Amino acid sequence: MKFLCLFVGSTFAALAAHGAGADPSRIEIQKFAFAPKEITINAGTTLVWTNHDETPHTIIASDGSFVSKAMDTDDRYEHTFATAGDYTYFCTLHPYMTGTIHVRAASTGR
Repeated sequence: MKFLCLFVGSTFAALAAHGAGADPSRIEIQKFAFAPKEITINAGTTLVWTNHDETPHTIIASDGSFVSKAMDTDDRYEHTFATAGDYTYFCTLHPYMTGTIHVRAASTGR
């Protein structure tokens, strides 16, 4: 039981540390996946994708509203989302790599 408590406690601590440093405007590409796979942002936010794989990847919106060039290791691609809506995207080189961006309308502050 003592081992289980230590394992669970250290797992929660690791998750909390990871979440504390997470940048909601970044998507990491590694191990042939987008992380996070799904994200919610406000309109006007610029997302930055960074490829950490040794293999090139691309980013293309299913509706064609944004398209990156092939990105080599540590290359970045940025796109600013001005309009609210849901955007799905994928890697043209590895179509099983998919992601979704939910863009909320910017608040008016009223």
